[in-house]
Amino acid sequence: MLIEDYPAVKIVLLDMDGVLWRGPDPILDISKLFACINAHNLSVFCITNNSTRTVDYHLRQLEKYGVRLNKKQMITSAEATADYLALKYPAGGSVYVVGEQGLMEALQNQKFFHVENPRDENILAVAAGLDRGLTYENIKQAARLILQGVPFLGTNPDITIPTPEGIAPGAGVIIKAIETASGTSAEIIGKPKAYLYNLALQRADCLPAEAIMIGDRLDTDIAGAQNIGMRSGLVLSGVTDRSTAEAWKPPPDLIADNALEIIEKVIAHEI
Repeated sequence: MLIEDYPAVKIVLLDMDGVLWRGPDPILDISKLFACINAHNLSVFCITNNSTRTVDYHLRQLEKYGVRLNKKQMITSAEATADYLALKYPAGGSVYVVGEQGLMEALQNQKFFHVENPRDENILAVAAGLDRGLTYENIKQAARLILQGVPFLGTNPDITIPTPEGIAPGAGVIIKAIETASGTSAEIIGKPKAYLYNLALQRADCLPAEAIMIGDRLDTDIAGAQNIGMRSGLVLSGVTDRSTAEAWKPPPDLIADNALEIIEKVIAHEI
C-alpha cells in the first residue's frame, strides 16, 4: 500500500527507551509531545520491549511530566508475555523466570508464579527477559527445563539498550545465552513480532493502516510496524544514526531527530 492510499492516522504507538527518555533523563519535551498528540484527538499507546519495569512504574514516570495515561495505554513486553501465556493456560501456574520485577509482576497478575528451584514442579514455560542479576545457575536451570521440553518464551530480542552511560547489553544477549545452552530458539513475544502491536490495536479498536509506530530501533520498532502494515517513524535520539536508517530496506516512512517532529508531520498530513 502506498502512503497516499493509507487512511488518516488515528493511533500513535510510541516506544519509550530512546524515544521519550534515556535511562532517567528525558530526550525531548515530553509534556509538549503528548499535548500535541491530545490536541489533535489522536489515541496514544506506549509499547516497549523493556521487560524490567512495571506498567505502574512507567505511568508514574510519565506523570512527572504532567502526562496521565491509563493502564490500557501502557503495554510492555512483559505484559504481552503474560497475556500470551494466559491465553494458553487460563488457570495460571508455575513458570521459571529469568527476568526482573516487571516480568515477575506481569506474570503474577495473570496467576503465573516463578519457581526458584524447579525440580518437582509442573513448569508451564521458561520466560526470559533482561536480568541484570543473571547468574550461571539461572542459565543452567532454564536450559535444563527447555531440554526437557518446556516451552521457551523470550520477551524481546534487543541485543542492546540505550543508557545514560552509553549502549548496554539488552535482553537479547541473555536469551541468546539460554538458546545456546539449550540448543532451542525462544519464541519471541515483543517487537518485531506482531503480538505487542496487536494488543495495542485491539485495545484501540484500530486497523494497522490507521496507526503509526514511532521508535528508535530499525530491527524491532520499524521492522515490526512494516511487517503488519503500519506507517513508521524512526527517531535519531536512540540507537540508530541517519545513514543506517536511510539504508534500511524499505526505509521508514519518516526519519526525524525526535518524536515531536514526526507528530508534527502526522498532523500536517505529510504521512
